[in-house]
Amino acid sequence: MSDIVQDPEAALEGGPWIEENPTNAARALFFGILLLMAGNGLQGSLIGIRSEAEGFSATVAGFVMAAYFGGFLAGSRYSEYMLARVGHIRVFAGLASMASSAVLIHALFINPLTWGAMRFVTGMCMAGLYVVAESWLNDLATNKTRGRLLSIYMVVTMGGMTAGQFLLDAADPDGVKLFLLASVLVSASLVPVALSASSNPPLAVPEPMSLKELFGIIPTGIISSFWNGAATGILIGLGAVYAVAVDVPSSRIPVFLAAPLFGSMLLQWPIGYISDRLPRRGVMFVVAAIASGLCVALAFTPAGSWAAIALMTALGAAAFPVYSLTIAYTADWLPTKNLTAGSAALVRVNGVGALFGPLAATAVIAFTSPTMYFWSMAAGNGAIAGYLAWRIVVADAPDAANKRRFVAFPARASGAAMGLMRGQRDRLEE
Repeated sequence: MSDIVQDPEAALEGGPWIEENPTNAARALFFGILLLMAGNGLQGSLIGIRSEAEGFSATVAGFVMAAYFGGFLAGSRYSEYMLARVGHIRVFAGLASMASSAVLIHALFINPLTWGAMRFVTGMCMAGLYVVAESWLNDLATNKTRGRLLSIYMVVTMGGMTAGQFLLDAADPDGVKLFLLASVLVSASLVPVALSASSNPPLAVPEPMSLKELFGIIPTGIISSFWNGAATGILIGLGAVYAVAVDVPSSRIPVFLAAPLFGSMLLQWPIGYISDRLPRRGVMFVVAAIASGLCVALAFTPAGSWAAIALMTALGAAAFPVYSLTIAYTADWLPTKNLTAGSAALVRVNGVGALFGPLAATAVIAFTSPTMYFWSMAAGNGAIAGYLAWRIVVADAPDAANKRRFVAFPARASGAAMGLMRGQRDRLEE
């Protein structure tokens, strides 16, 4: 049985089980994550496309897609409890099998209630799988490799999601083959993870920090994290529904859906580099304002055109780094002992936003038109820019001496990944 480590610093050094060959262990784990994210990315887009093809209304399809984020929130809450009871390998095996089965149930029972329930189950499973993978990364890392592992994790996560979109061309979306392929990818992710470790790593669980306490210290972190979650939740969750609703050619849909995910990897580090050297709030304001402007431009761009795909790439490059900037700016305000707990709280807030965004956008789209997909994202990013503009006027920035290094962070990750960020912060302060 795995014991939960209450002190995050107790898990800062790599465990003895990986001392013999840590490079191979990390490589195998990343390969497992890549397969998992490819399967998850394929499944999400496939269900969005099939929802429209099966005659689900835009409202129903939106609720089906949003159910994933509800499951993710629930899974984040209970995954640590499961890990403490039966250990990482058993939890990963069980959740991967359940997630794989949920994909197949979509093909067997085609109705909104079943699909919504299975999306919820998939979200729960993915949350637990993230915690397992991130806990292992924490144990694999040393203070010298922690930042690099977090960067690779971000690229592998978003790269796997991107690859999953292109798998839509592997078979006819109206058949069962793509469901089978997504199931195989999720199941196959278990193999490298199970074979890369001989024991369970410790699970670092920070002392909880209430949202009220965090809001009292850094309200900008809470507001920005929520609205960024809402905007990116709409972008990821409803992209396939929008593409089918406006008749984007089937050959262009994978590229259209992959474009923002690919874009998310392009400017994370350049934007972070700039934010380390200029006032971070100003950089956040500019990036959020650009993201909002790109959404407005997309609303007037022919759907599925190469111009739209280019703008979607630019949108991903601007929208996703806002989350990493929010975490970095929050870290500028928090003392070292509260970094992990505070950042983990932002993960929860971002998840709530990711659930709220698609649900709200779905309701608006149902009463107006599919182009509200972009206007809804414009509103979310605009809310961030507007709030930051107000805070820049009425509130001082943190002392420059307390500014911490930017670290690129995946859009969908769990609180367990914060141990990696914590270790990187400690190393930079030594």
